[in-house]
Amino acid sequence: MKSREKPAAPLPTSRPELLARLAQARTCDVAVVGGGATGLGVALDAAARGFSVVLVESHDFAKGTSSRATKLVHGGVRYLAQGDIGLVREALHERTTLLRNAPHLAQPLPFVLPSYKFWETPFYGIGLKMYDALAGSAGLGRTELLDRRQTLKCLPTARPDRLIGGIKYWDGQFDDARLALALARTAALRGAVLVNYCAATGLLHRDRRVAGLVCRDAETGKTFDVSARCVVNAAGVWVDELRRQDGRAIGREVRDMVAPSQGVHAVVDRGFLPSDHALIVPKTSDGRVLFAVPWLGKVILGTTDTPRHDLPREPRPFKEELAFILSESARYLVKAPGEKDIRSLWVGLRPLVKPQGEEGEETKALSREHTVLASRSGLVTVTGGKWTTYRAMAEDVLEKCFQKGLLEKAPAGVTAHLPLVGAPAGGTERVPISSAPGPHLYGCEAAVLETLPGAAAELGGGLTEAMVRFAARHEYARTAEDVLARRSRLLFLDAKLAGELSDDVAAILREETGLDARPDEFRALAASYLEMPR
Repeated sequence: MKSREKPAAPLPTSRPELLARLAQARTCDVAVVGGGATGLGVALDAAARGFSVVLVESHDFAKGTSSRATKLVHGGVRYLAQGDIGLVREALHERTTLLRNAPHLAQPLPFVLPSYKFWETPFYGIGLKMYDALAGSAGLGRTELLDRRQTLKCLPTARPDRLIGGIKYWDGQFDDARLALALARTAALRGAVLVNYCAATGLLHRDRRVAGLVCRDAETGKTFDVSARCVVNAAGVWVDELRRQDGRAIGREVRDMVAPSQGVHAVVDRGFLPSDHALIVPKTSDGRVLFAVPWLGKVILGTTDTPRHDLPREPRPFKEELAFILSESARYLVKAPGEKDIRSLWVGLRPLVKPQGEEGEETKALSREHTVLASRSGLVTVTGGKWTTYRAMAEDVLEKCFQKGLLEKAPAGVTAHLPLVGAPAGGTERVPISSAPGPHLYGCEAAVLETLPGAAAELGGGLTEAMVRFAARHEYARTAEDVLARRSRLLFLDAKLAGELSDDVAAILREETGLDARPDEFRALAASYLEMPR
């Protein structure tokens, strides 16, 4: 394997410099609204093709859905069961690309499906062998049929009574929020201007065509007009707000395209599943899927798929959802986790796509696939999809921009072999993503941490003073939440400990940025991640 080039020194993310660049009176090629997986993927792809790019995010990068995934990089076994071969093949291809370009943040993970009924092993085994066949050379490992002893070796705390055997297959897992930051920082290395806490408050129109956007810096209150040849609305479950603004400006009624659904995740200690294998139950008592995934030293239990009609920034679980996760976990684990065992309870909103007839562009029925639409005014909107296919989604967005004459066509595929910031050289020994957090999540930038003050001073949960300084200097962090939720993942792993560290983190951030890092707000947020629904 070829070794990579020596990594570039990390770029500083000075807020005054970013805002000064945002204020420059020029027309950029692409302005992106939304700093989640989709928007960041678009920004990176466009910048890598040589376009000038501005991206604004109303909160922090990956604050919404993109930091609340089930942490799986997967082809979509359930889509195979639905007969959607094309979607599965694309996702399997993108899975391999992602694991290659960010090996410090995304890695293969073995899954074991325990069989408690005689028909499960042959039935699911055939399907997973087809999954292998679709992956072809992009496969991560071959599917194996396990006997009872082998299954218990992989899943030592699976319930042994009535266990017949199991099936082992391979997919991937990742650190979603840190991968989002890697996308942002890689785009910045290619000249993109990315600003968090800077909401797009409106669109600029000229002759009934979108010509840019207006954004507002949350810290200073200053507003900026950003002229752009192409505006991409990649705000996830919140895309309809900007679409409605666009419709009002040109006198057209716009129907909402997102039907949000939420997925709940409960995090417990590793003792409930002391293994580097994930457990999957493809069909629980009510037909839903259950995962138990080892991640960053803990175990994630989930998930649910419940429709919502509101779009809260901090969604909370419904009582029935948590009851489902705990009751189904008890059916498959020797030691049944209870509410008192939960270290963090969090929810992600999925942007499922409604059928659309507006603008003459039809989409399928309510879908988990991504959708790209261009309005009469030229606003390009993308939503739906999943983390695994963020790169393919970005390519589809730019293709839509080319089709509508908003940008001159430039060759695709530039990000297929583009290592993300921190990607270590080939042959570097990897620490599994399932292991407790530490400097290994920084890849080749771990050496930079050693040069910063506080490199040996651990605050708790694997977080050092140097990591907080690195977050402020190079990872756009502004608040205690930014550090404890998305630069480290402590809020999602151990909310109690995260709350306890808020003052220490805020003090270091104040040294670095001069800002009040709002530790009181974060403590309240951390406490809510320990509240059980009633």
